[in-house]
Amino acid sequence: MTTACTGYVPFSGTQVLTSEFERRLGTTWSEDVVVPFAVTDHLRAAIDQRISPAGSESRRRDAVLDFIFGWVNLEYALTPTRTATETFDARLGNCLSFVNLFVAVGRERRLNPFFVEVEDYQRWNYQEGVVISRGHIVGGMYVNGEMATYDFLPYRPKSYRDFEPITDLAATGHYYNNLGAEALMANELDAAEKWLNIAVRLTPDFDKAINNRGVLLLRRSRVEEAARVYEEGLDLHPQSVPLMTNLVRAYQLLGMHDRAGVLLDTLEELNLASPFFYIYRGDAALAAGDSVLALDYMRRALRADPELPEVHVGLVRVYLSTGKMREARHHVERALRLDATHDEARKYAALLDRQAP
Repeated sequence: MTTACTGYVPFSGTQVLTSEFERRLGTTWSEDVVVPFAVTDHLRAAIDQRISPAGSESRRRDAVLDFIFGWVNLEYALTPTRTATETFDARLGNCLSFVNLFVAVGRERRLNPFFVEVEDYQRWNYQEGVVISRGHIVGGMYVNGEMATYDFLPYRPKSYRDFEPITDLAATGHYYNNLGAEALMANELDAAEKWLNIAVRLTPDFDKAINNRGVLLLRRSRVEEAARVYEEGLDLHPQSVPLMTNLVRAYQLLGMHDRAGVLLDTLEELNLASPFFYIYRGDAALAAGDSVLALDYMRRALRADPELPEVHVGLVRVYLSTGKMREARHHVERALRLDATHDEARKYAALLDRQAP
């Protein structure tokens, strides 16, 4: 197409972040840490070939989106979270991967894209009685003086009720928290520890990284340390449902059942319960042999978020315990329609297939 304008020097997030990385991670930071939205030479060459630096803001914005979803033909993949260049090379990525590429390409074309955290759409995973946290990140941009946000699939501008632009440093913390969360889900604890330590050192007040570091400590059987991490996290984020829910788990493992009960009551009284809170209560009731109460909690989770695979898997556990195979199969199928890769749903599907007449 058109080559790059020789007079324009794109904004470099890498240059701006270097001093912060050195201050928070030490002078050897580049051995372990990358700027996830940095532009490499071969990505820049593709941008120069395909996108003109001329024209209005809206025209350049449209050209950036057409580059990502037209020429690159980016497709959605939940994991892993990728850098801008990795997303470009693989032509696959999740929401944060898309925004890394969106920010990288947009800044190369004299635009002002930035990262936006959406607070009213959170992403959690529930595994082994604890909640693993990831934020939902979209791209933001001012075009002709008006701000719009851009999400993956579809990539048209979106309107969210509760969102906040975040710094490049915070976005890098989200990137490493995502890597840590993915490693936790795969039970790769050494990798999880590496990525989450980076996330917490870069963004020490980031609630999701704090939460996931506590999960890692629980997995390492360092329960007292995990409880302290959650307590300190709640000092910073007193209404964080994942922190409260996981602190309950830590208290129970420590035999501090009175404190766990008070915290559970607080969650319900404040009406802060997420679907995962209800799943957690349902599993606890099921373990105590109360399938009626367990089903009640799982149905509350379903009302809170029917599009969450873990909700349907929780219902499967209850229905299997009461011998209701038809209902269990229904919810296994629902879970797999929502996430065909969900490990627990696939295990239950295989179990039910073996029991089929």
